[in-house]
Amino acid sequence: MPYKKYDKILVINSGSSSLKFTLFCMSGETIMAKGLVERIGTDNANLVYQRSGEKKSEQGIAAENHGKALAMACKMLITPGVGVLKTLQEVKAVGHRVVHGAEFFSEPVLTTEDVKATIKKCSDLAPLHNPANLDGIVACETVFPHVPNVSVFDTAFHQTMPKHAYMYAIPQQFYDDYGIRKYGFHGTSHKFVMQAAAEYLKRPVAELKLITCHMGNGSSIAAIDGGKVLDTSMGLTPLPGMIMGTRCGDIDPAIIFYLARKGMSIDEIDNVLNKKSGLFGINGINSGDMRDTVNAAAQGKSAAANAIEMFGHRAALYIGGYYTLLGGADAIIFTGGIGENSHPARKAIISRLAAIGCELDEEKNLEIFGTLSPVSTPKSKTPALVIPTNEELMIARETFRVLSEEMKK
Repeated sequence: MPYKKYDKILVINSGSSSLKFTLFCMSGETIMAKGLVERIGTDNANLVYQRSGEKKSEQGIAAENHGKALAMACKMLITPGVGVLKTLQEVKAVGHRVVHGAEFFSEPVLTTEDVKATIKKCSDLAPLHNPANLDGIVACETVFPHVPNVSVFDTAFHQTMPKHAYMYAIPQQFYDDYGIRKYGFHGTSHKFVMQAAAEYLKRPVAELKLITCHMGNGSSIAAIDGGKVLDTSMGLTPLPGMIMGTRCGDIDPAIIFYLARKGMSIDEIDNVLNKKSGLFGINGINSGDMRDTVNAAAQGKSAAANAIEMFGHRAALYIGGYYTLLGGADAIIFTGGIGENSHPARKAIISRLAAIGCELDEEKNLEIFGTLSPVSTPKSKTPALVIPTNEELMIARETFRVLSEEMKK
């Protein structure tokens, strides 16, 4: 199918009070413009806009809802001198990040009324995300009334997990009645770097065993065999697994009962585990940023140094376990803000992987910031690669693919 039919695709990532947008020209998979509307619904909403190759600009705007935010963003896209389009009619499709699709969606889909109803139904599983994602879809239907919308789900890629991996050892009725199981997240990123690794290694995805580590403020690790996920570290929600910026990752669930008996409410415990734990809770500087943690460790703050070691220890446990499940790995992939840019964090992990044949190249590791490159020694049996992720481009690709298949029907 020729690119010109859906050459210009707008990608939307809608949050509870923000709306990120990226406009792609698909014939070259290039970004034409991108931006962010933040603090939607407040008196100090702000629009950040950047045309490709130029500096960012910022301006205060009135954006009481996502529809107004999108309208202001689109106005920038067609404003002479800063815009990249003559008219909004040049936008031929919109791709949306949707966090939770539960078991309903294992692939991206054309967004219909039934799909929107199902996204709303999944809001119980992602109350902070799905309603906002749906707001973004509705806003686009208003601004682009005759343009197809495609929903790309964070959970979809992980739907290949076998039942023995995604089920929890709790009464079956909780799965039957409420859908409580492991779903996994960051699927768009894991899929992107999987495909990029296959291209780099010059081997088809179907032949590869990969361990992909998406590490940022939110972090997750996945075991991928021939393009199918065998297991992943996040679960029903994005809270378990790795130590993250402000999220605790894996803990003894009895801690929740213990804190409740000490007088904390469920909402207070929820807030602590999601917003005051992780690096923020343990590094002694009240910051969830790995960069701040590394700087504090370099200044001799022992709590920060221990936080980095805890991060490496937890990641190594997952990587080692997934290596065993896969029966070996062709590569370990590091991506996301931390994975791509934090050489101390990568060192804390890779230095623990000698048993699976992965040895850190100290010099190379120090050099790599956000570029595709190995950070393990050439003699490593299991190479470690840094591969920058691009979730927006993956959403644009998936949008193009879905619409291409729709045209063939």
